[in-house]
Amino acid sequence: MSHTENTDRLVDHLFRHEAGRIVSTLTRIFGIDRMEIAEDVVQEALLKALQQWPYSGVPENPAGWIMQVARRQALDILRREQNLKSKEVEILADIGPQTTDQNELFLDDDIRDDELRMMFVCCHPSLGVESQIALTLKTLCGFGVDEIARAFLCSRETIHKRLVRARQHLREGVARFEIPANNTNRLETVLQVLYLLFNEGYNASHGEELIRRDLGEEAIRLTRLLAQHRVGNDPKTHALLALMLLHTARFPGRVDNGGNLLLLREQDRSVWNKAMILEGLQELDHSAIGDEISEYHLQAGIAACHCLAESYESTDWKRILMLYDMLVEINDSPVVSLNRAIAVSKVSGAEAGIQTIQEIRNRKQLDRYYLLYAVLGEFQMTLGNFEEAAKSYRKALELTQLKSEQVFLMGKLEAVSQNVN
Repeated sequence: MSHTENTDRLVDHLFRHEAGRIVSTLTRIFGIDRMEIAEDVVQEALLKALQQWPYSGVPENPAGWIMQVARRQALDILRREQNLKSKEVEILADIGPQTTDQNELFLDDDIRDDELRMMFVCCHPSLGVESQIALTLKTLCGFGVDEIARAFLCSRETIHKRLVRARQHLREGVARFEIPANNTNRLETVLQVLYLLFNEGYNASHGEELIRRDLGEEAIRLTRLLAQHRVGNDPKTHALLALMLLHTARFPGRVDNGGNLLLLREQDRSVWNKAMILEGLQELDHSAIGDEISEYHLQAGIAACHCLAESYESTDWKRILMLYDMLVEINDSPVVSLNRAIAVSKVSGAEAGIQTIQEIRNRKQLDRYYLLYAVLGEFQMTLGNFEEAAKSYRKALELTQLKSEQVFLMGKLEAVSQNVN
């Protein structure tokens, strides 16, 4: 690999993993109303790195170099604003001397707190959930507008409008750049956004990839950051982090070498990430403090059952069903109930699974959900009802846009069609 290619990879890594941290600090310095300027100067600094580093060499502290260049550019822009003149002394004091020691510009504790503050800003409850997610991805995760649009099956214009409206709303002074002292409700909002972000990464809603690793990894990074701080050191946060880790640990086994979906019973458990499973179990232990059991606790508990089973046959389906019984008391959404029906079938058979699906409250909400028909197809095939199974698989195939799921369902349909007269 050439020197230029190595530099490109390093800058790409910085963009994805450090840009949000730098933007957060610059937003603290210059104000929420100038958040977009902070994002722009960080991107410009990264472009300068691409242009200069192949010739000058990579600096000892690349992130510190980006921070120094970005803040100088931000200050140059703001100096041209007339209304900055009265604040220039204050801002210069805040950003400190123009030191050439880049290590002094990027102290971990300060940056961590800035990024947490930005997390609460992006997830301000006065913003809609869609805007919260878009702002989090753009500001903290370094995603471009086109990437966000692809991830959530929206047009570029839709995402751009959400970001513009969200920033305008924040400029009106609804949010302060701080971690709220009374943060229970705000923490709940942040956790919800992180959960939705991870869920889209774990079960991509469209496109070529079943798993969007970049979305999942960013959700874990931000949740881990939150859990390690006193403001987020809450049982729900640890439970959510456990859920993410225990699911992500099984990523390597979810697809084959061609990227095609593998059922749980077909997966090679030896490729599951043992270190991540251990961390997930430790986080689940941390979440046991207190007397509240949240949806995150129960979902993490179900994931732990799968991770702890040495084989598919040894899975403790009775315990999983018990946890699902508790989960539907908290969240009786049709999707949760469908997953519970799968657990019912493992304990009591396919007929009981079909009956459970028929009894799902608000079942009509699942009519456009491919997994309903994929599950029914599996139950009907188990019972030898091959014609009905074929109908279900065809319906599931019509409803999914994900290539890996289409390939999986076509294989199922081909297998079951061989048994239809």
